Amino acid sequence: MPGKNNNRQGRIDEEFRKELSQLISFELKEPSVTGMVSVTKVKVTPDLKYAKVSVSVLNSKDIKETLAGLKKSSGFLRSELAKRINLRNTPELVFELDESLEYGARIDKIIKDLKNKQ
Repeated sequence: MPGKNNNRQGRIDEEFRKELSQLISFELKEPSVTGMVSVTKVKVTPDLKYAKVSVSVLNSKDIKETLAGLKKSSGFLRSELAKRINLRNTPELVFELDESLEYGARIDKIIKDLKNKQ
């Protein structure tokens, strides 16, 4: 059954997203990670070797520094995930910036500005 594996994959992705959100918000003590970091999406490879983690960063002093801090903390985050999620392998975390929220906010501002000009 081909659909069965996709369903499992989706559950794994969602479980990782939830746990990483919790860990980054409440457990991570990395000073270079500033602002509000939201885990928007996690895509774990079928072989469980890698997890691509899309994060949105708002109100950060320095977004590049925050991403670097997340990369630096990936070992800690990975070991905490291993304790919380019972899988044979815990994937290596690859962080990338998700700019869709920022993009949406920019579009909202443009629309608001246009309405105000009328």
